Amino acid sequence: MKPARRIALTAALAAVALTIFVAESQLPPVVPIPGVKLGLANIVTLVAMAVLGRREAGAVLAVRLVLGSMFAGGFSAFMFSVAGGAAAYIVMCLLVGLFPEKLLWVVSVFAALAHNAGQMLVAVFVTGTPGIMIYILILAASGIVTGVFTGVAGMFLIRAVRRSGITRK
Repeated sequence: MKPARRIALTAALAAVALTIFVAESQLPPVVPIPGVKLGLANIVTLVAMAVLGRREAGAVLAVRLVLGSMFAGGFSAFMFSVAGGAAAYIVMCLLVGLFPEKLLWVVSVFAALAHNAGQMLVAVFVTGTPGIMIYILILAASGIVTGVFTGVAGMFLIRAVRRSGITRK
């Protein structure tokens, strides 16, 4: 893929991820459990990693984290987003090449669990209360469900992107 096309696709994916993140932040919670979200913008990061590579996926994630916190949060939201996003990104980088594309949902589940763990570490740091780590059990259950959902959605989107021819030449 030509460098200009790669940059343009990275920017487009970052814009889509940011839009999804901001839109999702405006929706009422899917379940009445604090901290549980679908994490739909993570689909775009997963697609970027599979289609463009780790560096571009990192750029998409960084843009979404910084601008998303400015538009739909504050410094506290930024801390939680960075911790969760960085943990999920590291796990994706480590696992994306180990699993075939049809098992990308497995990578997504592990990334979701890492995201939850990163956020819980920030929560312990902010509150000074290690006992809240018990909440990780609830977040792990939701992370498995949302990870499967975002992973399967990402697999379909990756196939669509490849069929479209956007990534050729």
